[in-house]
Amino acid sequence: MKIAEIFKSLQGEGKNQGKPCLFIRLAGCNLHCRWCDTVYAQTGGIEMSLDTILEHAWRLNPSYVCITGGEPILQADDLEPLLASLHRRGTTIDIETNGTIDFTRLQLYASICMDIKCPSSGEQSNLALIDALRPQDSVKFVVKDETDCQYARDIIAKRQIPCEIFFSPVSGSDYKTIVRFILINDLPVRFQLQLHKLIGVK
Repeated sequence: MKIAEIFKSLQGEGKNQGKPCLFIRLAGCNLHCRWCDTVYAQTGGIEMSLDTILEHAWRLNPSYVCITGGEPILQADDLEPLLASLHRRGTTIDIETNGTIDFTRLQLYASICMDIKCPSSGEQSNLALIDALRPQDSVKFVVKDETDCQYARDIIAKRQIPCEIFFSPVSGSDYKTIVRFILINDLPVRFQLQLHKLIGVK
């Protein structure tokens, strides 16, 4: 499996924001979002065996693991045995995905955070995958401006999204404009800044 990094920190976003978490960041991505903050994980990475990754995990003995990237679903065949091992141990697992590749086979082991790409990213998610989401999953819209907010609002209005929805502003964007849009439109979302950036941890 191509690994960009493995590290322990606080979960900075999503439904488990603020919890201690072991991050396993897989290398390789099929998108090139304009505002990507993990460009170093788009390519490269170090080849690591399942046993080596699990050795890292067991040494830290995490109760909560986040599989992120890059785009982790690109390595689904190698990822599944890792998830199965963590799941058997009772570990809580989240998978962060850009919503372009079918993730359903991995939902047996983990909750999914589907990052639906907005226009400012220059990329597009597969909106049909929303139908596979469950109440324990989540959706995240990374929004930069009002155009992104309108795009997200239209998806929320047209689709049955069965799980919690987050609006996460692009770092440095006009937060007040985004908050005002949420309030005016009475959107069923949670506005969320990236905690790890606010407190200066990885």
